[in-house]
Amino acid sequence: MKISNPTSVVITFSWKIFRHRYSTNPNLTTLFNKYVDKTNVYSWNSIIAELARSGDSVEALRAFSSMRKLSLKPNRSSFPCTIKSCSALLDLQSGRQAHQQALIFGYEPDLFVSSALVDMYSKCGELRDARTLFDEISQRNVVSWTSMITGYVQNDDAHMALLLFKEFLIEESGSEGDGGVCVDPIAMVSVLSACSRVSDKSVTEGIHGFSIKRGFEGDLGVNNTLMDAYAKCGELGVSRKVFDGMDERDVISWNSIIAVYAQNGMSTESMEIFIRMVKDGDVNYNAVTLSAVLLACAHSGSQRLGKCIHDQVVKMGLESDIYVATSIIDMYCKCGKVEMARKAFDRMRGKNVKSWSALIAGYGMHGRAREALEVFYEMNKAGVRPNYVTFISVLAACGHTGLLKEGWHWFKAMSHEFSIEPGVEHYGCMVDLLGRAGRLNEAFELIKGMKVKPDFVVWSALLSACRTHNNVELGEISARKLFELDPKNCGYYVLLSNIYADAGRWEDVERMRILMKNRGLVKPPGFSLVDIKGRIHVFLVGDREHPQHKEIYDYLEKLSMKLQEVGYIPDMTSVLHDVGNEEKEMIIRVHSEKLAVAFGIMNTVPGTTIQIIKNLRVCGDCHTAIKLISKIVDREIVVRDSKRFHHFRDGLCSCGDYW
Repeated sequence: MKISNPTSVVITFSWKIFRHRYSTNPNLTTLFNKYVDKTNVYSWNSIIAELARSGDSVEALRAFSSMRKLSLKPNRSSFPCTIKSCSALLDLQSGRQAHQQALIFGYEPDLFVSSALVDMYSKCGELRDARTLFDEISQRNVVSWTSMITGYVQNDDAHMALLLFKEFLIEESGSEGDGGVCVDPIAMVSVLSACSRVSDKSVTEGIHGFSIKRGFEGDLGVNNTLMDAYAKCGELGVSRKVFDGMDERDVISWNSIIAVYAQNGMSTESMEIFIRMVKDGDVNYNAVTLSAVLLACAHSGSQRLGKCIHDQVVKMGLESDIYVATSIIDMYCKCGKVEMARKAFDRMRGKNVKSWSALIAGYGMHGRAREALEVFYEMNKAGVRPNYVTFISVLAACGHTGLLKEGWHWFKAMSHEFSIEPGVEHYGCMVDLLGRAGRLNEAFELIKGMKVKPDFVVWSALLSACRTHNNVELGEISARKLFELDPKNCGYYVLLSNIYADAGRWEDVERMRILMKNRGLVKPPGFSLVDIKGRIHVFLVGDREHPQHKEIYDYLEKLSMKLQEVGYIPDMTSVLHDVGNEEKEMIIRVHSEKLAVAFGIMNTVPGTTIQIIKNLRVCGDCHTAIKLISKIVDREIVVRDSKRFHHFRDGLCSCGDYW
């Protein structure tokens, strides 16, 4: 006896049969033939739905195809899951065929079929077709509206998504009291996703207020998306309030707030939330969680915790997860352990463009441009096509070691060989590369010929080069542009002031000082971090707050004597020019990186590598001093500043004094 409406057991049997492509298990095939009526469209609909729900989209489409080969006429229930399977596979061709079938059998006007088609065309990037179908729906429901709004969000047109939501509200108000369409939490998630991309605080606050009025403030999905929307507006405090106010949290909630902090450089907060998540034990962390924590470790340079997370990744069998593995590579590179990054890379079974780009960037920031380019060549040989970000990594690597010829080659090859138009980041790298080489006029001409509008990164690269090569004219041009683009950044005023000082233009130096004062600009304090036995120690210039400050200053005094014995001469060009030489020497002697280095040497056993993180670019005097200190104490000292890594060993630096 055949069964027209299969039970879950029979569906499971049929699902397994399709997964094994009918022929791999004769017993399952026998069960399918015995219990499922292949001449009944309802049986096929159940099979297609179960396969689609279980994620076997390919098999769901095969089931639909098999049903049609039997000349069975599909009904309205045959199409939604079939079309959703096309969406899941981003299979536009099969989606169009399903659409044609729905049209032939008269089901295109069906609300569920048309909504599924809108979703399919949107996911396949055919937004115009999606909108045409949407506009033809005579009686839309919340699913139709949500599908179209989501389509705009997925295709990077968040503004249109918000405009469509306004239309939705107008239609909703017009049908009020008639049992018409109403906004639901799923629709709100799509709208808040649009807010995340628009990054407008007032818009996000308005949608947040609307969701509260509708009673969605307790919805898990709404709150998870709301956290991200506020974070994208720079309102991290509000994101945290949303998180803390949630009665229920899932792994997405925890991952969202951990990632929010990690992506905004607040590594300590990110790690604290992760530790709290582990202690609570209500939700198990996953690959996404660990990737976010690895990002926090990368930003903070916390190799110890990063290694612990790596060990946990191995225990959970997540090394094959390409995103987690790429995060491990990035973490080790930014913690100064590029060799360990390479080992992690070599262990990866599958590598994508992000994995390759991460390793290229890692070698580049450590001043190992030749190795970065070797990895790039390997990537091309492996058949992995470089993308926009890959070329940023390649050009930055060339810039760190002055490979001008190679930089020009790959900058031109981007568009000629790979059809990737250079963006502001690529131009910024080339201006930096030309500027470091002293070819300032070429750098300026490159900026004038840019196909995109130069941003503050491009102009600041030129200004820095003008400081290095004492070019007042181009320095003034760069500074004027920067004062317009980034008026609150006092670093540009200081750079221009130093250019004037080197040229002996003291009246202009004073003018810059007054201008900064009138505009309320204060130079952010430089600080250095050093991790000793899992504890982060922070030092400011002239810091006397540390419990060991007396011992640190005594040790620095001893180091100063030894430095003088080996010929060290203080470089005082980085100090403000309105103080005497003796005071300048006292200031540079207690720069934060020197304090951190002294503390690190004092509190570790001989031979231990000292790792320092500096929030600003390391100054010339500290660079010279640390080179000599590395030889005096026979230690490797690694400094990560805002631009790159410096590996000091035996009186030399990995940058070759090119930074």
